[in-house]
Formats: sequence, structure tokens, C-alpha cells
Amino acid sequence: MGFTEKKAEELLFNPFTKIGREWMLITAGNEDKFNTMTASWGGVGVLWGKNTVTVYIRESRYTKEFVDAGDKFTVAFFGEAYREALNICGSVSGRDEDKVKRAGLTPLFLDGTAAFEEADMIFVCKRLYHAQMPPQNFDEKENDEKWYPTKDYHTMYIAEIQKVMIRDQTVE
Repeated sequence: MGFTEKKAEELLFNPFTKIGREWMLITAGNEDKFNTMTASWGGVGVLWGKNTVTVYIRESRYTKEFVDAGDKFTVAFFGEAYREALNICGSVSGRDEDKVKRAGLTPLFLDGTAAFEEADMIFVCKRLYHAQMPPQNFDEKENDEKWYPTKDYHTMYIAEIQKVMIRDQTVE
């Protein structure tokens, strides 16, 4: 099975389900070295005349180093069969062990960055903007207290979706 490139405007999917319930992997780096992390916060839309994705990465995450070091990263969505793989990628640090191998995922390299062959859909993204989320910017102070008790704040990244790859479906 391979992938077919689609236009972002042709996608029919619910971002609340795909991101919030099914989760996604944010992956950055290259064939020499890369890392991935599971995320359930993010969004898709249009900004500055471009199709964009917004992701949030905590300062402590190893993947952040790879996102910051390059100009591209991928966001990948998987079927339910890969729930445990996404659990592993969200709970094990790539600093400490080969979590990709442990999760049973196969690296796939696209346009100078990394993704996974098992994904159903992959966005190849180019960074456009990033900003820290400092505590003084919380209008609802409860969110600071609830989500950041250790003050490990997120950086928000806005990236252009440059390519959308959809897994080819086999006809039986």
C-alpha cells in the first residue's frame, strides 16, 4: 500500500474527532535522526491565505528540539488499530529509548522530514510562526492552574500544510 497526494480542500474529516479523540503524531527530523510525539491539542484552518495546522508542544518534549531545528514537520493520523502505538509515543521519551521501534511503527521520509507508513493521513507542514504561551496571557486563569501545575508551558506552532498524503485503500 502506498499514499496518494490530495489537496487540503478535498479533505472531509472532523478535526474534533481526528485530533481530540483519535490523536495525532507530530514528527520532525530527518533520516539521520528524528522524534515523534502524540498530541491531542491542535487545529486546522486558513491563515495568511494558506491552509494551516496549529500544534502545541511543551518545552520539556524531546520532539520540540526537532521541530525547532528544522522548517518542516509532519502531522499524522492513524486508525484505531494503532491506539497502543500512539499511547507509547505519548508516554515514552525518545531521549530514553527507541519508542518508534517499541510502538511498531515504520519510518517514512517525505520532503526532508519524517512520518510513518502506518498512517492513514499525513500532513507535511512548513513552520510559519511560533510563540510561547506565557502565564500572563491566560485570560481564564483556571487554565493555567489546571493544565500547567509544573509551569511546563506550550509553544504554539502555526504551519502551512504543504502536502496531504492519504493512504491508498485496497479493493478486495
